[in-house]
Amino acid sequence: MKMPSNLLLLVFSVLLLNACSSSKKDTADQSVENQKIVAEGATPRLISKQFSFTEGPAADKAGNVFFTDQPNDKIWKYGTDGQLSVFFDHAGRANGMYFDKDGNLISCSDENNEIWSITPDKKVTVLVSGLNNLRFNGPNDLWVHPANGGIYFTDPNYKRDYWKSTAPQIEGQKVYYLAKGSKEPVVVDDVVKKPNGIVGTPDGKYLYVADIGDNKTYKYAINPDGTLQKGQLFVEQGSDGMTIDARGNIYLTGKGVMVYDKNGKKIEQIDIPDGWTANVCFAGKKRDKLFITASKSVYILDMAVRGI
Repeated sequence: MKMPSNLLLLVFSVLLLNACSSSKKDTADQSVENQKIVAEGATPRLISKQFSFTEGPAADKAGNVFFTDQPNDKIWKYGTDGQLSVFFDHAGRANGMYFDKDGNLISCSDENNEIWSITPDKKVTVLVSGLNNLRFNGPNDLWVHPANGGIYFTDPNYKRDYWKSTAPQIEGQKVYYLAKGSKEPVVVDDVVKKPNGIVGTPDGKYLYVADIGDNKTYKYAINPDGTLQKGQLFVEQGSDGMTIDARGNIYLTGKGVMVYDKNGKKIEQIDIPDGWTANVCFAGKKRDKLFITASKSVYILDMAVRGI
């Protein structure tokens, strides 16, 4: 029996509606899946709690992570094999660190308020120690531009008991840029109150800086000459350290690790037993481990997203 045309049209419409609903559900499910940050069922795993204050995690090309125990003046290595060892003793009171593309570990060594380059065989070169013959406040954290090798670093004033001088020589707490091969850094932001954590995007187009003194994080477009355009507010939260993943999500520290998407929307809260965190980086052979420094402890967390 031939089905009436109007009934046929109704059946077709219902089938089409069901297909669209199913497609939307699949797309929504896929979108939720793509938003996952932490690996299914994963929780932060304690590596060790033998330190005084951990900071500055940075991963080399192989995925080994190096971090500092600043009060004890050591740089430690946590290998992809799970082994923990001292990489460098008497490390200039290293704080924030980052690897350049040649495999050198660039360090904010604030014993004498300097920026160091440390080769894999531990040869040290002091890259810069001040501006206009004035010593920095105390370089704290840094990021190396992936294309031109220039170094962006923050210079807040946190008084150290091992400093010979108690009064800062440079007025203000600023963000600097040191072009590769140069001995003269330039100020790229002098408006922030107390800059601290810093990281850039892998394409070298944008820089994020946390103003811990004003509890804000800013995003800057990077000009071809290395200078910055005016910072735009990213989130109303400061941070001691930070990192970025392959999706462009930004990881800030403090009460655990807070993850924000590229639009500044909070998408994840990672809590740890110690409660407070100082810094983070991605490590491991596949860059799918989040390494977290948390005062006297260090943790690692399996991730559903990879770092840069």
